[in-house]
Amino acid sequence: MKRSFETTFDHNRLDLWLLFLRILVAAFMLTHGLPKFYRLMAGNLEFADPIGLGEPATLVLAVFAEVVCSTFIFIGLGTRIATIPLIATMLVAAFVSNWNDPFGKKELPLLYLFIYVTLLILGSGKYSIDFVLSRRQAQTTARNGSR
Repeated sequence: MKRSFETTFDHNRLDLWLLFLRILVAAFMLTHGLPKFYRLMAGNLEFADPIGLGEPATLVLAVFAEVVCSTFIFIGLGTRIATIPLIATMLVAAFVSNWNDPFGKKELPLLYLFIYVTLLILGSGKYSIDFVLSRRQAQTTARNGSR
């Protein structure tokens, strides 16, 4: 009971949660992105064009965000950068594509949006390629600085 009201957190639990969050949100988004990818590979370029870029360009951008960026998030490589196209995609989905729809239609893109903003702010955590690369960079910098 005492622990229920603590406001501190354990960094190891946070890193583990970020791992699960990254893997789950990427896997869930891939269920939306892979059908678009298959459509693109089949040459079917018909797609919604909510911001006037043209159907083929919009489909390619959606596939890039939902498949490529989700894959980067899944493995924890360039996580913060990979969230940016997904944030843009979810903003368009929630506030442009579904503008006149009831809240229930906007709810899923908004949930994804908040998860991606969380990953943008917190990063990928200790269990990621980002962490390994940043650690190597820090070691290289420390070695070069001590000469």
